[in-house]
Amino acid sequence: MNRLSLLSGSAIVACAVSISVTACAQDAREFNIPAGSLRDALNLFATQSDQQILFAGDVVAGRTTPGLAGRFAPRDALDRLLTGSGISWSQGRPGVIFLRRTTETLASVEPVTALEDVVVTGTLLKRSGDLASPVIVLDRDALDRRGFGTVAEILTDLPQNYAGSGTPIVQMTASDRQGSNAVNATGVNLRGLGPASTLTLVNGRRVAGTGFRGEFGDVSALPSAAVERVDVLLDGASALYGADAVAGVVNVVMRKAFNGQESRARVSFAEGGAEDAIVSHLAGRSWSTGSAYLSYEYQSSNPLSSLDRNYTATGDLRPLGGTDHRALYSVPGNILTFNAAAGAYVGQYAIRPNASGTAQTAADFVAGGSNLQSISRGVDLTPSLERHSAYGRVRQSIGDRLELTADVRYNRRTYEFAGAASIGVFNVTRSNPYFVSPTGAASHIIGYSFLRDLGNTRQTGASESLGVTAGATYDLGSSWSLDGYLAVAEERGNGAVRGRVNSRFLNEALGTIADDPATSYRAAVDGYFNPFGSGTANSRAVLDFIGSGFTESHDRSRAKSANLLAQGPLIRLPGGEIQLAVGAQIRQDTFDTRTLTFAAAASPVAIVTPQAERTVSAVFAEARVPLVGPDNARPGIRSLELSIAARYEDYDDFGSTTNPKFGVVWSPVGDLALRASWGTSFRAASLPQIHDASVLSLTTVPRGDGGSVLALYQYGGNADLKPETAETFTIGFDYRPRGRLNVSAGYFDTRFTDRIAQPATENLAGVLTDPALAPFVTRVSPDTNAADLALVQSYINRPDFAFGTLYPATSYGAIIDGRWVNTGAVGVNGFDLSARYPFSVGEHRITLDGSASYVLSYESQTTPTALVREVVDLIGYPVRLRSRIGAGWSRGDWSADLHWNHVGDYRDRLGAHIDAWNTADLQAGWSPATGVLNGLRLALTIQNLFDRTPPFYDAPSGFGFDPGQSSLMGRTVALQLIKRW
Repeated sequence: MNRLSLLSGSAIVACAVSISVTACAQDAREFNIPAGSLRDALNLFATQSDQQILFAGDVVAGRTTPGLAGRFAPRDALDRLLTGSGISWSQGRPGVIFLRRTTETLASVEPVTALEDVVVTGTLLKRSGDLASPVIVLDRDALDRRGFGTVAEILTDLPQNYAGSGTPIVQMTASDRQGSNAVNATGVNLRGLGPASTLTLVNGRRVAGTGFRGEFGDVSALPSAAVERVDVLLDGASALYGADAVAGVVNVVMRKAFNGQESRARVSFAEGGAEDAIVSHLAGRSWSTGSAYLSYEYQSSNPLSSLDRNYTATGDLRPLGGTDHRALYSVPGNILTFNAAAGAYVGQYAIRPNASGTAQTAADFVAGGSNLQSISRGVDLTPSLERHSAYGRVRQSIGDRLELTADVRYNRRTYEFAGAASIGVFNVTRSNPYFVSPTGAASHIIGYSFLRDLGNTRQTGASESLGVTAGATYDLGSSWSLDGYLAVAEERGNGAVRGRVNSRFLNEALGTIADDPATSYRAAVDGYFNPFGSGTANSRAVLDFIGSGFTESHDRSRAKSANLLAQGPLIRLPGGEIQLAVGAQIRQDTFDTRTLTFAAAASPVAIVTPQAERTVSAVFAEARVPLVGPDNARPGIRSLELSIAARYEDYDDFGSTTNPKFGVVWSPVGDLALRASWGTSFRAASLPQIHDASVLSLTTVPRGDGGSVLALYQYGGNADLKPETAETFTIGFDYRPRGRLNVSAGYFDTRFTDRIAQPATENLAGVLTDPALAPFVTRVSPDTNAADLALVQSYINRPDFAFGTLYPATSYGAIIDGRWVNTGAVGVNGFDLSARYPFSVGEHRITLDGSASYVLSYESQTTPTALVREVVDLIGYPVRLRSRIGAGWSRGDWSADLHWNHVGDYRDRLGAHIDAWNTADLQAGWSPATGVLNGLRLALTIQNLFDRTPPFYDAPSGFGFDPGQSSLMGRTVALQLIKRW
């Protein structure tokens, strides 16, 4: 016989009855038991319930349990743990439980309801029943079996998510249409409507925004070991949660309690680098009136260079069937001439240094030749990263009515990576002692890359976030409760780019301008810069001077709120009790940012945006009305419930808004629920979108004929922005018989109006060729038009322009307005499908499962007067079909999972076909149920098992893949160890 715990009478004195009798409310207690070995689960149950369990060892050998979490009466918790195991229990005396085999399994045991208040995403009500809105639930076991290192990676991989914005890889490949992810955070972008349109919550509460606009929540800032589950609500929910819940809600629910300790370690490897290591530890304790635990996680990742993949190394994609994206900014450089017909500089002579390492005579130039080089050569595509995350929670009951809770979460992530080297077009005259001309001219325009002189720029940064919540729940009696909490969340981001060229210093070192009295540098003494070399022709003193430029940015986002919610039954109808929740909230958001640039002036230039803030006051309510229930059910109507919610919010900076939501759930027969929902949602412009100062930068954009144009690019806030609004509709069904085939399917439709966007930024590759973007582009010809020259000169003379005179005024061909505006409309609709079928063959337990998202239509209207375009299956938007199907197997201590992932084919903006991408993931696990290794789980995961290269995309960046729909990691092998103590 096994004796898993010593008897503790404290648990039974309060009730004075055995647990075989319906437990009284105060005998309910916290349980946190993960899926896995039944032996381990019973051990945790004994500890957490203060019961003694006796059984023969062979009774539980090789058996597993789905686990449970929440507050349960002990008898209900044990019933759930033993469901389907073929084991029954009895009680000999109070606190002593005996297990035995039975020919009748407990599969018929009805589901029990946790007595503790639980976080239910998609409703304010604790007794919510089936929801009218679709929700994906990823529990602890599902998170572990996916094999990823973090929750952020799992969410990024969801079929309903579009990873083309708000992830580190798309930021580092310059393919993020939003471009605000300055700190390598990870956001969720449901339906491809933008990370800002998906609300991120932790335990149902808001987090501070991340990035230099603070517009989305960072799901990578949480220790994954402390996560109990993740709920993804695939429906608008502004009526419940307020602004930003337009495309949906991601609610990361942390463990409520943990008794004991758990250690985790995971290492992963990919070809060429990107090694990743994560270690974590979780320790907690539960007692009769409360619990507390603390979780810590550390992650360290190595970078992956663009040089480690043939389709990202050179920028020349012709061998792969694409085009040559290399530019005239190279080392050695090129003598350029402006081609008015092409509207751009073209190569006139290629500089070919002789054996001395520098061009010295006319013979060292090739007429009509060009030296070509990728402007992104040598950059890192994933960063070097170090992360520290912690989460702690404490709960304490005081008497029978009051419960106090508090939690704290902290994250600090630092990163570093190689960025693009400085490039430029500059004028060199005979005042430079190294000047040489193949034609005898007095000056030349040279296109040059400083890659070999200065190397790649180094980009570093850090993100630090802190969140604290303190709350209380009071039992008002008559099944009513009052919940209140105070929450403060803050995120700070810092970034820097170093090793870039200061254009003013460069012109001094070139001799183009006389010695600058604002600097101590003297070219005649300290050295001139030689642009006619192969990257090794200049002294350290010269390079240190011209390469001393840098840019620093500092952002801070803060959210504070006070919340109160009362809920309980209102009146009883024939179908059951009407449940009502009413609440109020006051929230204050603040954001401030400052930038320090040292790239075109003799001293750093600071751009400070004063702290912007807004206060939001809200009142809200939700009711659930059971029209038909167990007492008045009839054939064809087993149950019928209506849900009604509304929220009124008043913003002190733009006004008020009211958003309703209606839902219906109808069960015609057991195990089948039909559901539908309709509501409105909104998103207010973020504080930076309104208050940011206008900033000027530059970019190169395609002309449409294979060439490109250097353009001035202006972006910043817009004080006249209106909120964007949306209307959402869903309809579907859930068929979930216990132990048999489960199927969920649904249709979704979301319609945006007044969407807040940057139309030109979202399609820079087509900004010169798309007629709908014409209002945001000013064509200029400064080489032939004096007015255009003056206009361009006024821009590049601005102190906030970081590139100064690195390019002559005559080199620009367009001015692009990328500021925020309220655009036209966006509409997306389609279907979601998921299925799961568990069955057994002897001792083998097998589960088939699959999920898919199919987008019927994604319509976009760039401006109110533009034509409506269908953009599904277009680069930069969701593909029509994404799916994941596979099977899981377990027998005794062993388990395995094999899944196939599919991303449908699509097209680029020129109509070229991009192939579908199919990969397989494999995980094998071992969890010994006996011996000294009891409580251990080892898992080997291989993602992209067959090492499939991502489909080729002829990207303007010169990287031959689309990071929004595929991964450049190739086959990735990970080994994870979990040990419960």
